[in-house]
Amino acid sequence: MDIATQLAQKDARIAQLEAELAELKRLIFGQKSERFLAAGSADQLSLALGLGSIEAAETQTEEIRYERNKPTQQSVHPGRHLLPEHLRRQERLIEPGVDTEGMVKIGEVVTETLQYKAAELYVLREVRPKYLEKQADETGQEKTIIHIADQPARPLPKSIAGNSLLVHLLISKYQDHLPLYRQQKIFAREGVKLASSTLSDWVNAICDLLEPLYEKLRAEVLKQEYLMADESRIEVLDKTKQGKTHRGYMWVYYAPLSKTVLFDYQKGRGKQYPQQTLADFEGFLQTDGYEIYDLLFDKKAGIELLGCMAHARRYFEKALKNDKQRASHALRFIQQLYQIERRAKVEALDYEARNILRQQQALPLLKALQQWALEQYPQVLPKSLIAKALFYFLQRTEKLSRYTQDGRLEIDNNYVENAIRPLALGRKNYLFAGSHKGARNAAIIYSFIGSCEKAGIIPKQWFNDVISRIAEHHISNIEQLLPSQWQKIQN
Repeated sequence: MDIATQLAQKDARIAQLEAELAELKRLIFGQKSERFLAAGSADQLSLALGLGSIEAAETQTEEIRYERNKPTQQSVHPGRHLLPEHLRRQERLIEPGVDTEGMVKIGEVVTETLQYKAAELYVLREVRPKYLEKQADETGQEKTIIHIADQPARPLPKSIAGNSLLVHLLISKYQDHLPLYRQQKIFAREGVKLASSTLSDWVNAICDLLEPLYEKLRAEVLKQEYLMADESRIEVLDKTKQGKTHRGYMWVYYAPLSKTVLFDYQKGRGKQYPQQTLADFEGFLQTDGYEIYDLLFDKKAGIELLGCMAHARRYFEKALKNDKQRASHALRFIQQLYQIERRAKVEALDYEARNILRQQQALPLLKALQQWALEQYPQVLPKSLIAKALFYFLQRTEKLSRYTQDGRLEIDNNYVENAIRPLALGRKNYLFAGSHKGARNAAIIYSFIGSCEKAGIIPKQWFNDVISRIAEHHISNIEQLLPSQWQKIQN
């Protein structure tokens, strides 16, 4: 090997290490914003730019002058937002510090402030009077009958926990990310001492009660024609691993058309888990490019894989410091694609109109970006960040473009990533699940909270109603309690 070749290899290695160092610094110290701000307007990007010179695109500038009229009068501050009308109003009358007898009231000044009353633990005493009735039977002999009302159904019949407290535990833990041990301390400040094991038992019991409904939700999600999939880790205490936690995974599936979410806890990230879960699924499956989906479903009849443009954008965003010209050029294309999506949303286009818009505007951009990437890839260092970005896009061009073939499909799988965020926030607070059963409990509750939020339902209201009557609800029509069906019945 000659000296020139050795120097070229060393230069390539140095460039790779500098790019990795810059990426680590960005992750540690930088802002995690994905918005790309081009030097010029992205609306000016054309297909000719896509196939032409990058350098020319970078150096073209234009000086713009304009005049702005100065306001003739001082603008009026709009004032504070009005407080919601549904909140209870409590009035306090404040009289002047003088004797007002004989004076005429000419008006009043009302000032509203938002106050807070702490949540209250209270005891509900259910009193059922017993009545004695004397009746004569057919033979004329007197008999006595005792009348007493039936005990109202409770979620946990042998527990002191009422429905509202159980719902509070679930919402506080899984939506507000407040671990049970912190809730235990809050109750203790109110003079109510509850063992941590008692709180855990209550959560376990409610999740067992919701298990059949969760399985119904699973069936409803997996029968949809379009799913987004992603996965995220969750640490779990495992009795078989002394002093260590087990790394489990939440496999999350979101159905955009029905707006339903399924969290599926599994002990690993292997291909057997989605293979089992999606065994009967047919339709569009959108992922972030995790290779097991390609291995399992790329050739499977009845399934069409979609890519995620947001992930392609992230690769180019990471390559900005490595190769600003090429990365910026690609990001301007992607920015235009997202502007087309925003236009469709602002104009509230239906699926057919959105598909036509994409065919006319997005598809030509994608083809131009692909042609440009094919020309640029041979010119970059193989292990550089820009090479990784180009390779990611070229390897998945067909999947990244497939959303333009059907107006129901999305450009990325950000919806499922948004659904995972509560898990990430909770993980920062409770750090790990206490057991594999605890992780499955989390999957159950996260699924219902996510489905409620996507359907525009306040999760607390749904849990209050469903938990109060699920024990007596017939299993044959349990689907009526699913958030989507429940909302229709409430309306």
